[in-house]
Amino acid sequence: MKLIKVLSKETFEGNGVIVNRLFPIGDRMNFDPFVLWDHFAIDPGHGFPEHPHRGFEAITYMLSGRMHHKDNLGNDAWVDAGGAQVFCAGKGIRHSEMPGEKGNSVGIQLWINLAKKDKDVEPSYQQILAEQLPVRYFEGGRCVDIVGHNSPIVLHTEIIYQHVSMNEKAQYSNTIKPMHNVIVYLLQGVIELNGQTLQAKEALLIKQFKAKDLVVHAKQACSFMICAGLAHNQIIRQHGPFVD
Repeated sequence: MKLIKVLSKETFEGNGVIVNRLFPIGDRMNFDPFVLWDHFAIDPGHGFPEHPHRGFEAITYMLSGRMHHKDNLGNDAWVDAGGAQVFCAGKGIRHSEMPGEKGNSVGIQLWINLAKKDKDVEPSYQQILAEQLPVRYFEGGRCVDIVGHNSPIVLHTEIIYQHVSMNEKAQYSNTIKPMHNVIVYLLQGVIELNGQTLQAKEALLIKQFKAKDLVVHAKQACSFMICAGLAHNQIIRQHGPFVD
């Protein structure tokens, strides 16, 4: 099990959008099976006009504000805070993602690589409202299960994806399958796990998880994301909006 503590880096994307990116950036191009992680904040008038994608699945999870998705499959929908827009690019899709007309639209966009056998599947789209995502409460906090644990989101790659909020001094424990690659990204507050302390916009990447449980301690009131999946262990060719 290898631990890598990283700080997201501000990067310009789309039409005037600044994202805090974990990867792909510099010498950290991916974290198999995950190929992009962006924490975005978009003002009205900016966003991501129509563009193509291929070879992966994407989840846009909204923390605040709202986002408008439109694609060449005929989907045209808004997602509000707490909801998610999910698409499988498969053999090819064109779409746009634009924010609401008021306030700041904040969220996480995650790309999950498709295994070679799935690269040519037909593209598809899922619209998930906040009230459709299961919420579990524990002492001092709550967990939204974006993927896994009875979430309606269906992907080609098996992962878990969670948004956890905790009060100061609370603790969250979650069972992770052996050898899965894990991302813990802190949105706000201060947390401690595996001997590492994270501040806002920092992440701990855990390669080939070997403990039984992932245990997170809240040093301050906090909000963070947990994502875990088994590497495909296949060559990843990543170039712009395409992952071949």
